[in-house]
Amino acid sequence: MKLTIDGREIQARPGQSLLDLVKQLDMEGGTLTDRPLAAKIAGEVFTLNYIPVRQKEEEADRPSIRRAMAASNGEVRLLRYEDTAGKECYIRTAQFAMFLAIRQLWPEARAKMNCTLGSSVYIEVVGEPGFSASRLKQKVVDLVREDIPLIRRRIPLREAVERFDTDGQTDKSRLLAWREADYYDEYVYGSFADYYYGEMMPSTGYLSVWDIIPADGGFVFIYPDDQNPEVCAKVPSMPNFFAVFNEGERWCSLMECETVADLNDLTTSGRIRELIRVNEALHEKHFSQVADQVCERKARIVMLAGPSSSGKTTSANRLATQLRVHGKKPILMSLDDYYVDRDKIAPGPDGKLDLEHINTIDCGLFRRDMGQLLAGKTVELPSFNFRTGRREWRGEKLTLSPDSVIIVEGLHGLNPAMVPDNVDMDLIFRLYVSPLLPLNLDDHNRIPTSYLRLLRRIVRDYETRGSSVQKTLSMWDSVQRGEKRWIFPYQEHADVIFNSSTLYELAVLKKHIFPLLTAVEPEDACYDQVRNIVKVLNFVREADVDDEIPPTSLVREFIGGNSFYR
Repeated sequence: MKLTIDGREIQARPGQSLLDLVKQLDMEGGTLTDRPLAAKIAGEVFTLNYIPVRQKEEEADRPSIRRAMAASNGEVRLLRYEDTAGKECYIRTAQFAMFLAIRQLWPEARAKMNCTLGSSVYIEVVGEPGFSASRLKQKVVDLVREDIPLIRRRIPLREAVERFDTDGQTDKSRLLAWREADYYDEYVYGSFADYYYGEMMPSTGYLSVWDIIPADGGFVFIYPDDQNPEVCAKVPSMPNFFAVFNEGERWCSLMECETVADLNDLTTSGRIRELIRVNEALHEKHFSQVADQVCERKARIVMLAGPSSSGKTTSANRLATQLRVHGKKPILMSLDDYYVDRDKIAPGPDGKLDLEHINTIDCGLFRRDMGQLLAGKTVELPSFNFRTGRREWRGEKLTLSPDSVIIVEGLHGLNPAMVPDNVDMDLIFRLYVSPLLPLNLDDHNRIPTSYLRLLRRIVRDYETRGSSVQKTLSMWDSVQRGEKRWIFPYQEHADVIFNSSTLYELAVLKKHIFPLLTAVEPEDACYDQVRNIVKVLNFVREADVDDEIPPTSLVREFIGGNSFYR
């Protein structure tokens, strides 16, 4: 079969892998930046160990062309570290190497994925007082040098469950018990077997850029820098973020809901309704505490920021309600109204407008308006017309009373460029909102915060904007690039980091999102993204408990029925 790999044609013989063909074309690359890590074929991501044309044993003279190859007409796009899917393959391979190393050095230790810190991840290690990050690092170096092939195999599900049970890995056996398929895919080396719900690189030798540093209770595994993959990323100091995440884990333990298997047990027993009530009470308590701090500081402006689908709008409204309890007169504002006219924004190198860039906001006008309001002056506020792409003036004027508190919601709320000149910083309260979900699939597979936000956004965009799954996913990489540049660098500067996740919402969101995802065809460009979402949701038991979710809940911002929008 004739293939076209990154624009170059080559004849694939039966039994040849994509890696064989890449080597034949001399396209291996000498650095992580240009080295192919995986391949995309007809909307799906495949390991480079994938064989495009198989030879049927019973029909030696009739080679079998794989379904994806037929659907793509032989078109193959190689994925590198700059591609999201390529980076994910790299991270999965790193996970396999680090957990394999721990198993070989300390067979009785329990290693658990905890949380991400920029382009790194914190791994907790328990049950092994002799754990050493330096010994682990050397062991991973050895495994990389061995260049262990990463070959996936398929086994009966029952066999996998029994083996993990016998091995003491009940986190995995309990999770797999909820799997509906009767098989399980895994990667194996010696007596060690594991899986990370997606493709990997061909071998451990591909792990060329990484590091391990010690941390309290475990270690931090560092990935390549997104901007320059030839060097390790810097590990940011994030004590506030880490403290909030640890608090979330403590609540997981108290509510007996640390993994998806725990959530499923609560759903089937009906106790998920109690989980919902406690989650919502916890949020209300935290909003009340934030309002207390705002009033104690005598702050006049709350700058509220957070990544996409973190629940900023509902958070602003709920905080406003709590401020009213203190006798305050909250005023809700949006940074969106300070957008620069679309025709005044210079397009980026790709010819498109980067609407998440700080230059799309008239920072000078915002600083001046806030400064004048704090000085007791009257200001006419702008309003941005998204249909025309232009700012308008509708005669809306504002003067602060002694009890007024402005709550400004927006992407760039924590950016120093938003702070009025020569202002008393006690008057500005900075609030960062993000759903820092502490729920894991199992010890070796955490559910990223970005995963929950993407689910929320898909549901909301469909329910309220009529957007398809394909459209939402097509924008997601750009959204995340903007967040990494304009939100995450400032999150640690917040006076309060508010965890807007709920432990129950995966079970609720599944009912709303699953029909949308399963309608996406394999040939669709976003199919692999959809498949990765479904891989996690396949383990989640759907919960039909919308009637238990209050109308002011953050979850209502995405599934509908939010009283703040009526």
